[in-house]
Amino acid sequence: MTEQTEGEAILRADWVGTTVFTFTAVAATVTDAVAVPAAAVALSLFAAGITIFLWAYAIAVGRSRTDAIGIGGLFFLAGEGTAPSRVRRNLLGALGAQVVVALATAGARPFTSLAFGVLVPVYGMALTGLWGARYGRFDLRRATGPTK
Repeated sequence: MTEQTEGEAILRADWVGTTVFTFTAVAATVTDAVAVPAAAVALSLFAAGITIFLWAYAIAVGRSRTDAIGIGGLFFLAGEGTAPSRVRRNLLGALGAQVVVALATAGARPFTSLAFGVLVPVYGMALTGLWGARYGRFDLRRATGPTK
């Protein structure tokens, strides 16, 4: 795979989840008729996020034997060359959109099922971590310990 197509399914899944969440959360802000589906979407994305987060973490642990992977590089794609700027922009953009929609809709109708929306950014962060664990570029781990 080329650098431009690595992890395209991850980027697509992130934006599809963000779009569905935005649509249902905004609709639930306007009418109570969509409150239950909006909560179901938010909780489903949260559950998927937890699963993906654990998957990404397991991959990163395996890679950490040879690569120096930091939490910032893994879950926020921080660092020079960790990810192409297009990938970083897409994944962090979707995460940012999830945070904004969650806070705006929960703030517009506090003490309703829209509060579940604040859990959705776990999905975006998990997908960013999955991309970082699978395709991120990290420095090689330096040998440590006593020399012979």
